Amino acid sequence: MFAVYRKSILVCLVSLLASGVNAQDSQQSEDPHAPSKSHEALPLKELQTFADVFKQIRSGYVEEIPDSTLFEYAVRGMLDGLDPHSVYLTKEDYSDLQTTTDGEFSGLGIEIGRKGNYIEIISPIDGSPAAEAGLQPGDVILKLNETSVKGLSIDEAVEIMRGPIGSPIDLEIGRSGETKPLEITVVRDTIKVASVRSRMITPGYGYLRIAQFQRNTGDEVKTALTKLIEEQALKGLVIDLRNNPGGVLGASVGVSEAVLDGGLVVYTEGRHPSSEEQFTAQAGDLLNGAPIVVLINGGSASAAEIVAGALQDRGRAVVMGTRSFGKGSVQTVLPVSETRAVKLTTARYFTPNGRSIQAEGIVPDIVVERGKITSLEGGRRITEADLRGRLDNAHSDADSDVENSTNEFSAESEKLAEMRENDNQLYEALTLLRGVNLLTKREAHSDASHAPTNTEATVTDEPQSSAGTE
Repeated sequence: MFAVYRKSILVCLVSLLASGVNAQDSQQSEDPHAPSKSHEALPLKELQTFADVFKQIRSGYVEEIPDSTLFEYAVRGMLDGLDPHSVYLTKEDYSDLQTTTDGEFSGLGIEIGRKGNYIEIISPIDGSPAAEAGLQPGDVILKLNETSVKGLSIDEAVEIMRGPIGSPIDLEIGRSGETKPLEITVVRDTIKVASVRSRMITPGYGYLRIAQFQRNTGDEVKTALTKLIEEQALKGLVIDLRNNPGGVLGASVGVSEAVLDGGLVVYTEGRHPSSEEQFTAQAGDLLNGAPIVVLINGGSASAAEIVAGALQDRGRAVVMGTRSFGKGSVQTVLPVSETRAVKLTTARYFTPNGRSIQAEGIVPDIVVERGKITSLEGGRRITEADLRGRLDNAHSDADSDVENSTNEFSAESEKLAEMRENDNQLYEALTLLRGVNLLTKREAHSDASHAPTNTEATVTDEPQSSAGTE
């Protein structure tokens, strides 16, 4: 009986695998670089071992498990052994993936990955319950509602984190620098991801925050930049990609081309020829070359790293902050039935200069750690302008000029001091942009002051009519 049963399993598996191999052969036969068919021989001995194990579990396990469930377990195990981003998608998983890329879903609002036997938070999403509860990139989830996460798959952990909107879940968190685990309660809610936010930081300097790369993020960035430019000509722009977990690869190309005047953005390489692609930007830099600073940190991953790497390699921006997450792989969703699919890692992506970011990340041009900065000066100091009987400025209306400039300086200093204390990385980015513009302006002024006069420019020993005739 067992031999017959095992034979039926083998016939089923062989027919399924053979059909897949034959379909692949028909695509690869035209490619001279396709792998030889000797590498695609079906592992019949291993399939027999699988059938033996399947039979033992089916007949001897303490509880009866449906055959369909055992096959699903086998598929999950096969993918789990590949890499942290290759997963089996049930109907519910696939639906969640679609809604996430569309920008609205329910849950805690965190991007997670494996770290050893536990689950690590790659990044909380802006405005999500997870972010409001204080979860941070790099936090390791130890327990979910008293259930140890040790050894759980990503899917199993996600299943525990799912629940009705408004219901709480208790997380035990391990955090670097903390001697004891943290107990944090997060209330599940509908996550509406605002992909792009923009504003003027200070006159002439814009701020563009990209929280996640959704399908329409590229268009949203172009719209946001156009509105900023209509408000005031931009002298510089900060693109904030901190704690951005990535998303749709195509959206990263759309974002990059908004500030690149054409050229390569990213390319991918994989084992199958169809995974080798190049993505280029259309010509048209909306900023007309105005300087850019890109902010990244350990929560910047995937598509966020594509943008940072492209602008860094192309010399279009200074990258500032801390080393990014290092997810340099591409996942493709491959349907295996009407209700199920496989999200499979099919390629690595490379920056324009050929750098692979996988497990390395983007190294900032200028490293600035996030920290709490406080001023040592302790408030406004007395200056010459405060002294009684001082000499006035040599220009007319000196008193009013001094008073106005002092008020403007004090107001701006107060605003910048608040930024420095609350977000020192953004403060440093703005400082760099202002410094670049100041130096450029002074260089232009210096060149103009040393330029020859019109009279000097037209003096020549030869008649002008003969110029350029030889």
